[in-house]
Amino acid sequence: MKFFNKLINDEQGATAIEYGLIAALIAVAAITAMGTLGNQLSSTFGTVADEMATSEAAAPAAGG
Repeated sequence: MKFFNKLINDEQGATAIEYGLIAALIAVAAITAMGTLGNQLSSTFGTVADEMATSEAAAPAAGG
């Protein structure tokens, strides 16, 4: 009987599950943030590349 009472009152498994859920939540948040940041960076670099191409086409040829 003492074994079952001890087993019922043991909370180590619950603590481990809570830590696992917290780690999973942090991982999901990090993946989401990195995906959003990646899309924003791609858009920014695309804009910069377009601006550079436009200014290069408008600039007079350096030749001499």
